[in-house]
Amino acid sequence: MSEISVLGIFVADISFSGSKIPAIGETILGTKYNIGPGGKGCNQAIAVARLGGKVSFISKIGKDNYGELALNTLKKDNISTTNIIQDENSQTGVAGILVDQNSGKNAINVITGAPSSLTTKELDNHIDTIKKSKIFLTQLEVPKEVTLHCLKAAKENNCLTILNPAPASEIKGFFDYIDFFTPNETEAEFYTGIKITNEKEAKVASEKLLGMGIKKIVITLGEKGLFYSDGKEDIYLKANSVKVTDTTGAGDAFNGGLAYSLSQNKPIKECLEFANKVAGASTTKQGAGNAMPFLKDLS
Repeated sequence: MSEISVLGIFVADISFSGSKIPAIGETILGTKYNIGPGGKGCNQAIAVARLGGKVSFISKIGKDNYGELALNTLKKDNISTTNIIQDENSQTGVAGILVDQNSGKNAINVITGAPSSLTTKELDNHIDTIKKSKIFLTQLEVPKEVTLHCLKAAKENNCLTILNPAPASEIKGFFDYIDFFTPNETEAEFYTGIKITNEKEAKVASEKLLGMGIKKIVITLGEKGLFYSDGKEDIYLKANSVKVTDTTGAGDAFNGGLAYSLSQNKPIKECLEFANKVAGASTTKQGAGNAMPFLKDLS
């Protein structure tokens, strides 16, 4: 049985690079395109697997070409596909990404496809995978009632739970079932109303989140690093200095790295330093899933 189970979505990322992002009604001639794996859940599962973790990915895809890409991606990274639900009446998710190659900035349209129709009934065939894992990691890209159902099952079976609240949205009734809450600064602002630009503001926001019943908060601050608090201990870490190529998926690399290091029973500061390193390494490569680093890349 896997040490870590991840519930989330797979989407095929189709990215188009060009000298700029076209305006409405404008056609430009781009320079290259790329099709690769994406979706927060899938990226996080790949991150865990490439670090050497035993991981199960729970998701729903269509029976189409992009569904094949999903299965091939997971097999290539030694991720169990026994918890992938395939539905021939649904499309596999796709993200269209327009990239300005000069600035690295992008505009994205995500069609979640199959996972948007995921139900708790479908999940009940796979809930044992979550119950028997040491760590359960998820986000907010599948229907919320499914996510909450799985978090409850995980907690009832003494699983350590990590919720990466992305994309940020209202989550009533969730906080009792979360051990680690890992928003970025924008997501943390959504839940607290506090704009976070530095360590001090991150501390105020984390105090507010702890007051809502969450046990441990990790606010990722992009190039400014991260802030952790459990109410007793505060840890602030600067971002690792790397040559950034593409920041897509850096948060997923962080969450995968955190889940993996927590599964190794390392002290919290070591876990955070490791996850920080994984996130930094992912920004040196293009793409999302394909940019997740291997253990050997973290020298």
